[in-house]
This record gives sequence, C-alpha cells and structure tokens, in this order.
Amino acid sequence: MATLEKVCTLVRSKNAGPFWVTVDLFFDGQENYARYADAKALGPETFARLYGADPALVKRFPVESLNMVKISYPRTTSQGGMIERDMHCGQQYVRLLDIELD
Repeated sequence: MATLEKVCTLVRSKNAGPFWVTVDLFFDGQENYARYADAKALGPETFARLYGADPALVKRFPVESLNMVKISYPRTTSQGGMIERDMHCGQQYVRLLDIELD
C-alpha cells in the first residue's frame, strides 16, 4: 500500500496566516504525481477527520510543473490562541505521512 511518506520527497506544513494552514506534497516524480495527486484519501474528508477542518472550506491547488499539490484548510482556532500547540504549523504534516493512497 502506498503512503505519502513513500511517494513524496517532501511533505511539509506551514502557517498560511492566522486562520489557515497549508500542506505541501512534493511527489517523487511525474508518475506518482499523476497517480496520487487526486487521491480520495487526500480529500476534504481526511482533513476534517484529522484536523477538524470544515470540508467545504478545504482548498486544493495542484502544481503539475512541480509534481506537487498544495492543500489549505482553516485552523480550528486562530494562531496564537490560548490552546495553540503549534503556532507555525510546522508539525501538522506528520498525521498525513501514513495515509494510504491506494
């Protein structure tokens, strides 16, 4: 079973302002990009389940020339709030690494 960790050379998450998080998925080549970029496992429902995001607000930006997909979702609380545990969202990608894509 293919996972993001196996088909991507880089998976990162980052702050996209005080109300959004962005995840960048850099696939290890055109073949895996074509096969997995639109995988249902990378859909809004996954981000709702893992991060509590409203699936209607999850945005997907494919960048074919870089073999990457950028996925943005709204934070459940604003950056720097009292319950914030990862202010710059640099650790959020970890939950995605074991997602099965097939």
